[in-house]
Order: sequence, then structure tokens, then C-alpha cells
Amino acid sequence: QVQLVESGGGLVQSGGSLRLSCAASGLTFRLYTMSWYRQAPGKERELVANIATSGGRTNYADSVKGRFTISRDNAKNTAYLQMNSLKAEDTAVYYCNARGQVFGLRDYWGNGTLVTVSS
Repeated sequence: QVQLVESGGGLVQSGGSLRLSCAASGLTFRLYTMSWYRQAPGKERELVANIATSGGRTNYADSVKGRFTISRDNAKNTAYLQMNSLKAEDTAVYYCNARGQVFGLRDYWGNGTLVTVSS
């Protein structure tokens, strides 16, 4: 029933930009904090950024702060990650996460989209 579908990944040269999208369905989108995680080959999954239910508060990993911007459009049930000044170290599978902020709501994950940054 609940689906999170990431899109927008691909191959880009260092210094380039990509915008990832996470389309959510089957849930009350405005009740969920949205986050982007990433997992590089051989490494643990790490939090990249998250955004509050209203979109008024955001947090970023230090490694991407100043380069990435997370946003959401509750009317479209979609979260975004604008990635600028990409580095080879940003190469990873990027996952969308929805975390319920109301008692009784669980977390959901997308299946990921691959971002490859060539150096």
C-alpha cells in the first residue's frame, strides 16, 4: 500500500548537479518527517538530510552542508534533494525515508536511486 519511489539519480561529473525526487503514496504525507540517506559501496548507510513535516526545519550531514538542499511539497506528496558541487565521495545509492511523527505510525523506505559522480 505505502510506496516511496526515488528518481533522478544518474551519472554526473564532479562539480555537477542532480535533483533527486521521492514520490510518496499510501500515507498521509504531512504527518511524516522526510529524510534522505545514502549508502556507498562497502560502507554503512548514513543520514544525509531531513526535513520536518511542515518543511520549516531542516538538518544536514556536515559532509553535504552548503552543497545539498532538502525540500518537500506536501501538496504533491514529494520530497526532493538538490545536490550541487558533487564530489566523487557523494557516489552512493540514495534512499528516501518517511518517519511518522504521530503515535502508531511506522517508518517507510524507498528502494533507492544510484548517484555516480565521476572524478
